[in-house]
Amino acid sequence: MDDVHDGGLQADLAVLWARFGRRRVLKGMAMFSAACATPGLGGLTGDTGGGGACARIPEETEGPYPGDGTNGPDALALDGIVRSDLTGSIGSGVGTAAGVPLTLRLRIVDASGCTPLAGAAVYVWHCDQDGNYSMYTAAAATYLRGVQVTDADGYVEFTTIFPGCYSGRWPHVHFEVYPDLDAIDDARNKIATSQVALPEATCDEVYATSGYEASVANLARTSLSSDMVFSDSWPAELAGIAGTVTDGLVASLSVPVSA
Repeated sequence: MDDVHDGGLQADLAVLWARFGRRRVLKGMAMFSAACATPGLGGLTGDTGGGGACARIPEETEGPYPGDGTNGPDALALDGIVRSDLTGSIGSGVGTAAGVPLTLRLRIVDASGCTPLAGAAVYVWHCDQDGNYSMYTAAAATYLRGVQVTDADGYVEFTTIFPGCYSGRWPHVHFEVYPDLDAIDDARNKIATSQVALPEATCDEVYATSGYEASVANLARTSLSSDMVFSDSWPAELAGIAGTVTDGLVASLSVPVSA
């Protein structure tokens, strides 16, 4: 059986350009080269295997709509916030989020050695198809927010929808990591706050579908390299993507934290 992975650098680049765009790949290569040349900045993409060191996920803003009790609404206090399916509202919230199905898979690891961090609580939230956030700009809803606890291998998985792109930001998912489930009672207990960037080629595919019309123009006005959050760190936060728009997408990211 032929080895499909033995196509050489040019074949690999062709695949990457088709997936992310030539400009994004070249910029990522440049940033990776700079990281490798600078002590302490290697391993930006997260999990590097057993025993190796990996760089902590860049700390990012929680933004204006965290719903963690720090600026008003507190989704973490809701009965039912510990869940894997984020599409429906919980508690007194109303509505169900429509959009292209997305499975978000995060692996939380200890940055000191890239070993899985079991028992950590991960709070995830993001905007809906129209760019609105539940409990804030979609005030009556409580969808697209939830908590899962990492398994023995450090994984959490959420069923959600692909977020829209609103003016001024690259498409993304927010998350906070807490040492354990009891710690989510107070946002000051979190050990990491960051964001997941979604690949451009996938965004283009999703936003060509019904319901995402406003995202097309918003995406055209921004880039990973100019985004206020991702401009200096996107290679460490860019999700890998599998699946299809028709059957559902899977976004994955390894997240090294200081436990």
